[in-house]
Amino acid sequence: MSTKVNLELPQHVAIVMDGNGRWAKKRHKPRLYGHKEGAVHVRDFVEAFAGYHIPYLTLYAFSTENWNRPRTEVEGIIRLFSENLDEAIKIAHKQNIRIRHLGKMDRLSPEIQKKAKAAIDMTKNNQGLTVNVAFNYGGRSEIVDAVQAIAGQKIKPQDIDENLFSRYLYTAGMPDPDLFIRTGGEMRLSNFLIWQSAYAELYFTPVLWPDFGQEELEKALIAFSKRQRRFGGLQPQ
Repeated sequence: MSTKVNLELPQHVAIVMDGNGRWAKKRHKPRLYGHKEGAVHVRDFVEAFAGYHIPYLTLYAFSTENWNRPRTEVEGIIRLFSENLDEAIKIAHKQNIRIRHLGKMDRLSPEIQKKAKAAIDMTKNNQGLTVNVAFNYGGRSEIVDAVQAIAGQKIKPQDIDENLFSRYLYTAGMPDPDLFIRTGGEMRLSNFLIWQSAYAELYFTPVLWPDFGQEELEKALIAFSKRQRRFGGLQPQ
């Protein structure tokens, strides 16, 4: 299709990958089956996404609130995360992708922390797409962490502005997301990049994450290209 070359594309796309459990339920399968298919789909999706030459992709994989789900589901999701890291590194090297983590690692096992840090370190010099994996991530927690870091630096209140504050966020050095996609039919941000998404174009689709392929991505990119982004100003006459 022509989307890759003809449309004005975003520089940073953020995606809430919702609907794995409902996808499985529709097939009379357990929720974890849906999460497994969703994880496999991430690999295929990232490979396709890299072809658009959009510099940044952030995927909401596991929120700080997701720990409240049933223990077996949480343990299954974390196991899938660990199992897929090795394959993610292979794909990253193949596609010149840099992997970054957004969130905290403190509740993850030492083994998973080691794997995640290895994936980040091994791909840090790649120059293509940057894929941020938001795992054990919460937008409010990120803001609190930034405030604590600024306070620890004893920066004068009058010296704090939006640009300085942004440098203390997990996404420091990256552009804010232009396009915020949520699959699965829900219409809320769910504590995801709530500072950074202040002026993101929101795109909600009923398509469940395992079914959100290249065709659905192109629909989102086409919708984005038709938006008039004024950032509080007026459209030029």
